[in-house]
Amino acid sequence: MVYYLTIGIILGLSAGFAPGPLLALVISETLEHDIKSGVKVSLAPIITDLPIIILTLFVFAQLSNFHNILGVVSLVGSCFVLYMGYESLRLKGNELNLQQPKSKSLIKGILTNALSPHPYLFWLSVGAPMMTKALSINIISPLLFISGFYIFLVGSKIVLAVLVGKSKSFLSGNTYLYTMRFLGLILVVLALVLFIDGLKLLGVIEV
Repeated sequence: MVYYLTIGIILGLSAGFAPGPLLALVISETLEHDIKSGVKVSLAPIITDLPIIILTLFVFAQLSNFHNILGVVSLVGSCFVLYMGYESLRLKGNELNLQQPKSKSLIKGILTNALSPHPYLFWLSVGAPMMTKALSINIISPLLFISGFYIFLVGSKIVLAVLVGKSKSFLSGNTYLYTMRFLGLILVVLALVLFIDGLKLLGVIEV
């Protein structure tokens, strides 16, 4: 159970700090308005991701006995996580595009996250397979995974909104860069774990 909580925390932190449409919106709303506006945007994944989670879990529940399919999905998931790690490692300075249209912060955050491909890719290739695997152990494991993921996903964006609101030079400083590179290394290791799991499901590696 601690394993799934830890994986959820790592993925949540990495997704929360990684540059992307939602993080750009958190920063731009904080700079344009105030910290409260940035916090509102940070809450968007809690609202938008629930239908995605339910749908992907339903699909993978039907595939639970199809180890070859799950093995391929695990390999795809490992590539996606590896890409996330690579993006974190290659980050140089502030690469966020802060040009966003004006509108209400929470609504803008919901639309941005719902129209971004990242949540769908994550839950199809990583989140749902991990939840399905955790569910085979007990009901608490997937709850710990999803709790760790969203607490640290949303929490990290809220922390960034506060830091940017108080010190607008934070994103171009070394602290942010070193944090992202450290998380990138962890993601590369996690990608290797998922890749090995995929090979096991395909029967390439004996369990």
